[in-house]
Amino acid sequence: MSDGTGLRGEFLLDPDVTFLNHGSFGACPRAVFERYQEWQLELEREPVLFLARRMEGLLAEARAALGAYVGAEPDDLVFVPNATSGVNIAAWPLGLQPGDEVLSTDLEYGALDLTWEHVCGDFGARYVRTPVPLPIGEESEVVETIWAGVNDRTRVLYLSHHTSGTALTLPVAELCRRARERGIVTVIDGAHVPGQLPLNLRELDPDFYAGNCHKWLCAPKGAGFLYVRRELQRSVHPLVFSWGYEGDDPTFLARHEKQGTRDPSAYLTVPYAIEWQEARDWHLVRERCHELARRAAGEFGLTPVVPDTRHGLYGQMVALQLPGDAPMDLQERLFDEHRIEIPVMDRQSPRLIRASFQGYNDEADLERLRAALSVLL
Repeated sequence: MSDGTGLRGEFLLDPDVTFLNHGSFGACPRAVFERYQEWQLELEREPVLFLARRMEGLLAEARAALGAYVGAEPDDLVFVPNATSGVNIAAWPLGLQPGDEVLSTDLEYGALDLTWEHVCGDFGARYVRTPVPLPIGEESEVVETIWAGVNDRTRVLYLSHHTSGTALTLPVAELCRRARERGIVTVIDGAHVPGQLPLNLRELDPDFYAGNCHKWLCAPKGAGFLYVRRELQRSVHPLVFSWGYEGDDPTFLARHEKQGTRDPSAYLTVPYAIEWQEARDWHLVRERCHELARRAAGEFGLTPVVPDTRHGLYGQMVALQLPGDAPMDLQERLFDEHRIEIPVMDRQSPRLIRASFQGYNDEADLERLRAALSVLL
């Protein structure tokens, strides 16, 4: 069943709230959450058996399912709590030197802007944020705008595959190809991609790719992954040094999987989240949700970040520009007065409102948002 009415009851969300903010933290279906709890109960029944004897094999099975889903060899993937953790792991072993540059855009996730500023600051490098004009233009224009920032000092290209605040799919495949030819390392933030957009890491061919499973794939919170190109793995270390470093030549997987006592239940639930969506024809769900996003972009009287004719550049989220006189407390009033959960992005200029449409949403949710904005704007 792929319609919003049928799927709404399968999620744990408050039925009194119109939830249009799946993009921030995701939402877990009841059945997936119950499978997550089953793993936790199994862990607590015999912790030593689970963590000391079974966990390595269980994680290998989960990585195999994830690898098939994202188009990567399982041994090139490690589980991490979230994409932010993955990008942090990727940022440290890059060998940055004073004067080097990490090239990015002004559309990146704020927390990871802080990561790169901190890492570059430690090594005497520079974090360069190339402005990408909005509304966005042709894909080729975006490629050339970003690539124009490359120079002889550029060592790393860091990009979001799908941006958070502006909900744009950036042309990372072409940029990864150019970077490889130039000897520039690519670090891609794919936090919003798994479950929302098709992903094949073999075709994309980045050096590092961090993704979330707890957002659009609807796995439990705390389930993300990091892909690392095989020839780079020897120098990539986790944020925690622990038992994975035992022995003379610890493997990439051992270093990242053996980090002391931690609950792997969210990771182990990822294969079930994939199965749950596949059983509900999720490709049809994505199409239906994209159509809701397309309508929001074209029918609300607000200027979308992506022109309606270019709707292939966004998926189930859409960002709309707010008028200059929009209330500063618009997000709070939408929730308090209309019970609509939706974010307003105040860091951009102009301010944006970002609508996320997931399987539990339908046309009635679109109409509630339209009615509320007609009152508040």
